[in-house]
Amino acid sequence: MSSVSINQRQTQFTTIVRERAVDYLALAKPRIAVMAMAAVAVGYLIGSRTEFEVLRLLSACAGIFCVAVSCSLLNQWFEQDTDQKMVRTADRPLAAGRVSSGGILLVGLVLASTGVTWLWLTTNLLTSVLSAATIAVYVCVYTPMKRVSSVCTTVGAIPGAIPPVLGWVAAGGQLDEGAMALFLLLFAWQFPHFLAIATIHHEDYERAGLKMLPRVAGKSVAGYLSVAYACVLIPISLMLWEQGVVGIPYLVVSIIGGVCYLAFSVRFLLEQSIGRARTVLLCSIVYLPAVLLTMTFDYFRLLS
Repeated sequence: MSSVSINQRQTQFTTIVRERAVDYLALAKPRIAVMAMAAVAVGYLIGSRTEFEVLRLLSACAGIFCVAVSCSLLNQWFEQDTDQKMVRTADRPLAAGRVSSGGILLVGLVLASTGVTWLWLTTNLLTSVLSAATIAVYVCVYTPMKRVSSVCTTVGAIPGAIPPVLGWVAAGGQLDEGAMALFLLLFAWQFPHFLAIATIHHEDYERAGLKMLPRVAGKSVAGYLSVAYACVLIPISLMLWEQGVVGIPYLVVSIIGGVCYLAFSVRFLLEQSIGRARTVLLCSIVYLPAVLLTMTFDYFRLLS
């Protein structure tokens, strides 16, 4: 075999490996995983009070990261047929057939069991149990429910609100008022966010037969619910301040951010267009990082 032929085979092999690596990275949904880890870290910080341990946080994040990625993989494994019908998801590696369906299922199950076991052995039992429950609700309840009921949005918001709670209990906290405040904050935040996404992509969801709320109940219902949850988000966001967990900077940012979120939601209600839905979505992805960053700032400010 000539050296040219060998080089060509090596080049082809390298290209295939690179493409598959990119595909697996896309399946892991790294942006969502990073945001989840940020929420875990903030929950851990404010839950640890003055007993912050970097190695313990990194260990917890490693296990929870495995759980988060397993949820993404298993969700896409279940939804590969509907993903093929939607424009925005048709080119996902599984839907497009670029990766093995059985291989993704295996990796997802291995990551799920590894993450839950790791948290049990290195963090604590409560974090492990909550992580296992998150996988069960997200993969086994929320994912199939999208095909049969618009209640899926509410169910999906439960595992979506868990990351900071996992950080809180990983730091040694219990399912107390602080954990509840963190959970409710992310739970309420998600509704305008996901209803905006469902409105923007309502044609895709209709094509795939998924029962997302704007498609089933109409955009006006999505608008009213967005306003309702944006309203309750403001007092919910104050719970952590009332508990003395955070300080004035968080109070200011949460109120200003909450009022802006509400204003954009009201505009979406009054004009139920894709353009207005996009402004709600943009506001949502600014609000959450701003609140989490301010929590972190408050933690180190109060610690000093």
